[in-house]
Amino acid sequence: MDIQKLIIFFKWCTIINLALMIFGIIGCTLASDLIYNIQGKMFGISRETINSSIYLFFGGYKIFWLVFNAVPYAALLIIRKE
Repeated sequence: MDIQKLIIFFKWCTIINLALMIFGIIGCTLASDLIYNIQGKMFGISRETINSSIYLFFGGYKIFWLVFNAVPYAALLIIRKE
């Protein structure tokens, strides 16, 4: 696999994962009451616990997105220009 195919691969991985993260954040923001009603009835946890779990998930998702998508893509772009 040559460097150009790797650049294209990581570009699309970065775009797709960023779109998933943005749609997830928007969905959780707009449907927070629905999420609380479902999860609160199923597991009996408070709204604060649900909110902190959601923020923890998206924080971890963002870190993994940076480490495994954005940084390798940027590194490949830098290597290509040398």
